[in-house]
Amino acid sequence: MPNMGHQMKPRLCVLGAGSWATALCKIFSEAGLEVRWWFHRKEDADHFAEFRQNPRYLTDVDFGNRPVSVFHNAVDALENCDWVLVAIPSAFVGAVLESIPVEALKGKKVISSIKGILPAQLQLVTDFLNQHFGTPWENMAVIGGPCHAEEVALEKQSYLTIGAADIGFAEEIRSIIQSRYILATTSNDLNGIEWAAVLKNVYAIACGVCHGLGYGDNFQAVLVSNAMQEMNVFLQYQCKGNRDTLASAYLGDLLVTAYSTFSRNRTFGNMVGRGYGIKAAQVELGMVAEGYYAIKALHKMTENHSLTLPIARAMYQIMYENAPVKETISGLKSILK
Repeated sequence: MPNMGHQMKPRLCVLGAGSWATALCKIFSEAGLEVRWWFHRKEDADHFAEFRQNPRYLTDVDFGNRPVSVFHNAVDALENCDWVLVAIPSAFVGAVLESIPVEALKGKKVISSIKGILPAQLQLVTDFLNQHFGTPWENMAVIGGPCHAEEVALEKQSYLTIGAADIGFAEEIRSIIQSRYILATTSNDLNGIEWAAVLKNVYAIACGVCHGLGYGDNFQAVLVSNAMQEMNVFLQYQCKGNRDTLASAYLGDLLVTAYSTFSRNRTFGNMVGRGYGIKAAQVELGMVAEGYYAIKALHKMTENHSLTLPIARAMYQIMYENAPVKETISGLKSILK
């Protein structure tokens, strides 16, 4: 990797071309970074090269003459870059990363914006990067919420949290992405923020299911309060130590995902609550609801431990054990406090 001078901005490779990847490309390219953007579909890469827009997600975002080049080959995209931003849905990220030679990431700093867990490996992305590629912890960071891609596209006031073991790396990212409509904070709680991003999708699905069943705001408030308590239980078990769970990367991200109409996990849960079958809801959604895979991973990780996670357990029963939706949520009511 070249020795960057004080004023030289890093060159960024973005892996993934969904709505969140598109929003982050917008943020980083507006900051003047040279972006090398990998698209899984060649026809989408070709469309972007001609029209400077992602044809599938956030189609109103026009990249104009910003320094963004597109690639269909991930290894080509990774050449001559300093930072790598991973923004692939968690259900597919393991397969993509495993297809990349280990040497392709050597010496690069990696930022994960994935709000999910690798389902086959039962690992966070940073754990996988560390074990599979040997990426040092000080060379990794995560981007947490609360933030929806659609509001970034609309340039509505948004907040991001940058978590990194090396707080200097987090501060460097923050200084680049902060703008008129993006405010960012930094934290050294890398794994806590990453796990919180996984968990909040599980509970957003639960909120959607209950909304679909006709439960009102009063019940939703109690459900979210209990969900935050469950997140605390799991974070204490998995990450140990103390953390400010009232901060925006924890409570804020849970709230926006649980309540926003932009939330694909809430929307997915809402369809299930209204009577859609799981597969039908996935097809109708047309995007990946990360929480669906996180529910199963969370169950596998905790089934042999004495953790009290009744909401997560109810979601597993509905999503994977074909439990009746109405009766399962009714049984959950007496447990909530």
